[in-house]
Amino acid sequence: MNQEFSFTLHKKQGQARRGTVHTLHGDIRTPAFMPVGTVGTVKGLYMDQVKGTGADIILGNTYHLMLRPGAEQVAKFGGLHKFIGWHGPILTDSGGFQIMSLSKIRKIKETGATFQSHIDGRKFELTPERAMEIQRLLGSDIQMQLDQCIQFPHTEQEAEKAMQLSLRWAARSREAFGKQPGRGNFGIVQGGTNEKLRLASAEGLKQIGFEGYAVGGLAVGEGQPLMLSTLDFTTPALPEDRPRYLMGVGTPEDLLESVARGIDMIDCVLPTRSGRHGQAFTRFGRINLRNAKHAEDMRPLDAEHSCPALSQYSRAYLHHLMKAGELLGMMLLSWANIAYYQSLMQGIRDAIDAGTFEDFRAATHEQWQRGDTA
Repeated sequence: MNQEFSFTLHKKQGQARRGTVHTLHGDIRTPAFMPVGTVGTVKGLYMDQVKGTGADIILGNTYHLMLRPGAEQVAKFGGLHKFIGWHGPILTDSGGFQIMSLSKIRKIKETGATFQSHIDGRKFELTPERAMEIQRLLGSDIQMQLDQCIQFPHTEQEAEKAMQLSLRWAARSREAFGKQPGRGNFGIVQGGTNEKLRLASAEGLKQIGFEGYAVGGLAVGEGQPLMLSTLDFTTPALPEDRPRYLMGVGTPEDLLESVARGIDMIDCVLPTRSGRHGQAFTRFGRINLRNAKHAEDMRPLDAEHSCPALSQYSRAYLHHLMKAGELLGMMLLSWANIAYYQSLMQGIRDAIDAGTFEDFRAATHEQWQRGDTA
C-alpha cells in the first residue's frame, strides 16, 4: 500500500495528459473513467466484472451511505473496501450533488445542509465537518469537500453566492480532513459557466491547497458546447502537478473531449443507467437494443471486444431480453457499457503515450459517425 498520496504526470499532448494517481489502495491510471457505485454497488455488475473491465477506481456517495447502512456501521465492518469487496481505490462524493437534486427536501445554511431523508423522512444535517467525518469512517482514498452545486440556468448572482459558500465550506472541509496518509482531499471548482467566477473559485481553492481539484457544477443542463467552453478556461487555471476531476460527465464523446481539455478523472452513472434502459455504447456509436431492427440481427455488439457482453451475445438476444424485461439484459448491457468506457480510456492513454492522441480523437469521432449498420 502507498503511504503517500501523489500524482505523477507522465506525458502531455496538447492539453491531454497521461498520468498516475498514487493512493493507499493502489494506482489509478489517468485519464480514468470511474464507475459509479453510489450505495456500494456498481448497478448490475459484480465487483470482479468491474475490475475485469479495466477500472482502477470506483465511487461511493456520502449522502446515500450516511442514510443506509450508516457510516458508523460501515466502519464497524472494516470500512467500505472490505464491506463491498473492492480492493482498489475508492472516491467518495461528499453529497454536494444531492444538495441540488434533493432541493425540495433540504435547506441550506452557512453551517451546512439539512436534509429530509428520501427513504423515511428522517432529518439529517450534513456540514463540511460531518461530510469529512463520514468519508473518513468509510475509509475512501479520495474524499471530496462539501460544496453547493446549482442547476442550470441560474443568474450570475446565484452562481457567485453558491461559489463563495463552496469556498468557505472548502476551507472547513480541508481542516476537517486533517492528516490521512495515502489518502487525498479534493477541492471543487464552482461558478456556473462564468469565467470570472470559475477562475476566482480555482484561485481560492489553490490558496487553501488540496491533493487534487475537481470541476463541479457541469452537466446540469447547460449542454455540451457550454460545458466544453467552460472547461477551456477552467482546467488551465488548475495546478499542473495535481489530478483534475470532472464530476458527473457523461457520454463517450464527453469523455474524449474533456480529456482533450486537460481532465484526468471522470465519473458518470450514464453507462449503467443507459444499460438498464436498453442502450449500448460501442465503438460504433450508440445502439438502442429496444429498436425492432435488432430482432433478427445475430451479430454481437462488437465481435472484436474482449468483454463477453460485447462479443458473445447477439443483438437479437439482447433485444429479446430487453423486450421481455429480463434482468439479464440490463446486466449484460451495463457490463458492456462499462467495458466500452474502459477500453475507450485505455485507447486514449495509449494514444497519449504514443503521441497520437489527435489522430485517435479524429478516428474515434469518425467511427462513431460511420456506425455499424447491417
